[in-house]
This record gives sequence, structure tokens and C-alpha cells, in this order.
Amino acid sequence: MARSIGFNLLQVLFVVALAPLVAGVLSRLKEIVQSRRGPSVFQPYRDLRKLFNKDEVVSEQASWIFRVTPHVVFVAPIFVATLIPVLTSYPLFFAFMGDMLGGGFVLALGGFFATLAAVDTANPYGPMGASRTRMVGFLAEPVFMIVFFTVSFVAGSTIPYIVQQHWVTPLSNFFAPSHVLLVIAFVMLILAEAGRIPVDNPTGHFELAMIDESKSLEYSGTGMALMKWGGQMKLLVLMCILLNVLVTPWGLASGKSTLEVLLAGPLVLFKIGLFLLVLVVIESSLSKLRLFRVGEFLGAAFVTSVVAMITGLLNF
Repeated sequence: MARSIGFNLLQVLFVVALAPLVAGVLSRLKEIVQSRRGPSVFQPYRDLRKLFNKDEVVSEQASWIFRVTPHVVFVAPIFVATLIPVLTSYPLFFAFMGDMLGGGFVLALGGFFATLAAVDTANPYGPMGASRTRMVGFLAEPVFMIVFFTVSFVAGSTIPYIVQQHWVTPLSNFFAPSHVLLVIAFVMLILAEAGRIPVDNPTGHFELAMIDESKSLEYSGTGMALMKWGGQMKLLVLMCILLNVLVTPWGLASGKSTLEVLLAGPLVLFKIGLFLLVLVVIESSLSKLRLFRVGEFLGAAFVTSVVAMITGLLNF
């Protein structure tokens, strides 16, 4: 049991420590594709250190929700990291505390508190972005539900450690239409939940066009650092769910030796690097959608997930 808890803590450390690096690599790759020099891949670490060293300014209108929210946003991805396979292909100590649906609700809790905090300070731009975020969330939730309903039906479980084995046993399951469509729908869901192009532009600084970034406009110092770090961890956790659960368990440690678990880290990072290239291609090929067209994008994701469910039901 002690070894299992230790591996769980190692998975948490992996997510906490490397989330800023993944965000830095993604930003750097986008700059390279756009023929710009761009910042170092370690720039997110420098930004976090700078924010932690700054004083925090809190509005007089803010309640306890505004002060608690950064900690909720920071902790939510960490909790989910204990439930999903990040480095090992076998269940760890906390694996059965919740399924994929429960993990999704925990991540949504962080977004819910961030939305409340955006409204809490009476800043006119915060509520504007919060309302847009809730609109995107309202459209994304049906996709989320259909995706996990399809997973539970096709794989016979919603426990991540059981689901991941279905796609490679037998290997023909990997190329099944329901699996391919499921992956496409979840990638579109990641773009919406993480505030990436074409749904939102994470590097935009025009308040009237912000969606996800507007929720943290009033934060500074430590609060802003926790919000940024939590957002980076959320993106990494969503990638781990996609790559390690919904795609293939390749690269995860199947043995219980500490060395094998440690060696799984570079392999998982390699998978994440390949997916970052896919994200770079998507974000460099598309432009940010107008707000009223975000519904069309998520509608396409919903139709894709429904078709995946139908093909799964019909055993195509």
C-alpha cells in the first residue's frame, strides 16, 4: 500500500512540476510555426516565480469566494491526477475513489468557482467573460456526457484503468469507428475546456473578446500564480485522459518497480509532445471563431460524439 501511495504522489508531482513546461513547449512551438522567435520553454516557470514574489491586491468588494477560488482551481487538477493513469497502467491507491465522470465534475468545480470569482469583484469585464464561459460550458457539457456514456457502454466501465485496456485488447478496437470518433470529439472538447483556438485565444489581451482569460483579470500576485498554474495543470490532465485512457496505454509502466515508473515519465512526455504538435497544427491553421459560431463548433463535437455512440451501439 505504501508503494501504491508513493506512486500516486509521484503522478501528482509529475503533473504539478511539468504542467508549466508543457505550456511553455506549446507556446514555443506555435511561435516557431509562425516564424517568430518567441520566449523560452521555461518562461512559464519564470512568470510563476515573479507572480509569487509580488504583492496581492484584493478588491474591497470581494468576498471569501474570490480568495478561495485560486486554491480550488489549483487543487482540482491535482485531485483528478490521483484518479487517472498518468504513469502506471495498473490501479493505484486512490484509483477507485471516482470514475471519469467524477473527475470531470471535479475539474468543472474549479471552473464554477472561477466564474463566481469573476462576478464577485463587480468588474464589468469579469461578468462578461464569465457569462461567455458558462455559455461554452453549457454547450460542452452534453458532449462530455455523451463521450463518457459511449465509453461506459463500449468499454463496460468508466474507471480509467479499466477503460484504457479496452482499446488495445484486441488491437482491432483501436481502429474501430466509435473509438476514432470518440477521440475526435474529446479533442474538440479539450479545445473548448482549455480555452484554445478556435474557441478562445489564450494569448489575447483585448478584454471585450476574452472568454476564459477574463475570469482571472482581477487577480494578482499569489492568486494569479495559482490561477495560471491550475489552468496549465488542467490542460495537462485533460491530455493525460485523452492519451492514456481514450487512446492507448502505451508508455505507461506495467511493472511495480520504482525504476519502471520513473522511466514511464519520458515516454508519457513523448506522447504529450506528439499531441502538442497536433494542437499547434490546429491552432496555426484556424482562427478564433466569433462568439456566435462557438455553438456551431461544439454542435459539431456533439454530433461527432453521438455518431460515436451509435456506431458503438451497432458494434461497427
